[in-house]
Amino acid sequence: MKYFVILSIFLLLSCEKPLSKSDIIVQQETENSNSVDAPVRKQTAELAKKFVTVNWEELIPKTDLDAIANPPDYIVSMSDGSESDQLESAIKSAMNPSDAANDIYEQALVSTNIIEAMNGKDIRIPGFIVPVEFINDKQISSFFLVPYFGACLHMPPPPPNQIIYVETGKVLDIESIYEPVWVTGKLSTELFEDKIATAAYVLKLESLELYYQY
Repeated sequence: MKYFVILSIFLLLSCEKPLSKSDIIVQQETENSNSVDAPVRKQTAELAKKFVTVNWEELIPKTDLDAIANPPDYIVSMSDGSESDQLESAIKSAMNPSDAANDIYEQALVSTNIIEAMNGKDIRIPGFIVPVEFINDKQISSFFLVPYFGACLHMPPPPPNQIIYVETGKVLDIESIYEPVWVTGKLSTELFEDKIATAAYVLKLESLELYYQY
């Protein structure tokens, strides 16, 4: 699938490892099925019937998907974390704003273009939590859902059309933001802007579960 092509590129260029299909399979196979409560499995099956499981690639237009999957040479050739990495990036943005504006890769990284057909869909999607409003270190009241964890110079934050703002409607107890989760709810094509990030989608939360819980 094309989305896994993108994840492979992110993995090649990044300093943090994104959630991959192989990781999911290995983790699921090594989990002890006897430790999973029957009610959890039943609830999961019921949610799967009502809510459609979607991949992140289904939220991004093909033009943006293709651009991210084919980063320009100046990105691929940088040495991760080097001074030239930081300076070259800064100089390019500062001295050649017109070039950056015409760079379809950079445009895709900040794109708010959405898939209109996803508006109003009841979906189930995996991802990582980035708290927006929180009570303390373990409790949050709203968050961004993103497809991979971590960011650096070679792994920029996801574009807005790969970020979902989740309205919880209640305070959630979160043990760790480093673990992937399943988020279920109604999706809408609304723009949400915050100092942390901009999301091109908003989801009204129905349920949240650990990815490896079942």
